[in-house]
Amino acid sequence: MRLFLFCVFLVYCIFSFSQENQNTSYFDVNYFKGNIALHNNDILHLIQGHPEGFILSWNKKTYGFKYWEQRFNYPDYGVSFAYQNLKNDVLGNVPSMYAHYNFYFFNRNLMFRIGQGLAYTNMPFDKENNFRNIAFGSNLMSSTYVMLNYKKERIIDNFGLQGGLSFLHYSNANVKAPNASINSLTFNLGVVYNLDDEEPEFQKTLAENDKKFTEPLKYNIVLRAGVNESDVVRSGQFPFYIFSGYVDKRLNRKSALQFGTDVFFSNFLKELIYYKSVSFPEEGVSGNEDFKRVGVFVGHELFVNKSSILTQLGYYVYYPFDFEGRTYFRVGLKRYFAQKWFGALTLKSHGAKAEAVEFGIGVRL
Repeated sequence: MRLFLFCVFLVYCIFSFSQENQNTSYFDVNYFKGNIALHNNDILHLIQGHPEGFILSWNKKTYGFKYWEQRFNYPDYGVSFAYQNLKNDVLGNVPSMYAHYNFYFFNRNLMFRIGQGLAYTNMPFDKENNFRNIAFGSNLMSSTYVMLNYKKERIIDNFGLQGGLSFLHYSNANVKAPNASINSLTFNLGVVYNLDDEEPEFQKTLAENDKKFTEPLKYNIVLRAGVNESDVVRSGQFPFYIFSGYVDKRLNRKSALQFGTDVFFSNFLKELIYYKSVSFPEEGVSGNEDFKRVGVFVGHELFVNKSSILTQLGYYVYYPFDFEGRTYFRVGLKRYFAQKWFGALTLKSHGAKAEAVEFGIGVRL
């Protein structure tokens, strides 16, 4: 169900992209090679050789026919397909699919891309046949990639070049244990091909006072849900529910600050509390600890057209059972479907340790 909803969310974003018929498009293909980052000593045995692969992308350009495009310096958006050989028979090969944005800096010579999507591994953890793969507990995973490239288009006719750094992350966010995850730091070199011979001019129609924007405080209510599992392999997948309420204040047309609270009902903690009380009595867990948690958080929302990028930092004020520390982070995407209603896809983690992928629906009043 989680994966089905993610696919629906991704397809909706791609379909929304295709509605912009005033803009031109281009392809780029990039070869990359690098190293697996040692973010966790437990994966040391999985780092072998230099992983390599390619990223093929279709991109739609913007020229400012909508005001948000001018505010973000005429970004591109599109879809990417990546394939990575992790140079390890235990990890196997990973194809992945993303929706992405490209943002430009320094006279459009520097491109920053961020993509979010799904990945598939052909060699997940198996207790009997692949017990060494503690990185991937399931075939399907969520994936994020970022790319920082120097880019030059139309060097020869419609062909151009780009090159720089790429970072690829694979994790199932503890939907199924184990889930140590893999991060790859790579160098990439690519070719750009524009599909159109001519391009419209960049529009510059924003009013001089466009940056001056005020809005009253907005009140948000969000229900998030999903399934996850503790780090104990085969301890079982359980549903979780999160009720959030927060207030936000727009600083300008792009940004808003948030302050609010979360109430967590994480059923996997029930099983973990019982397991600890029976298997590790020396840890002093009685088995009667409450599995619920309450946190307060501050956050930031970056508005990009009808979508936004969400980042939050939280602290548990009600914390009866110790699990990964009292500080938590949340990052993800929101999509506004109407003036007030939105859907959200977020990742909750404790530092580099993911706890859950959250699907949410909310209202901003």
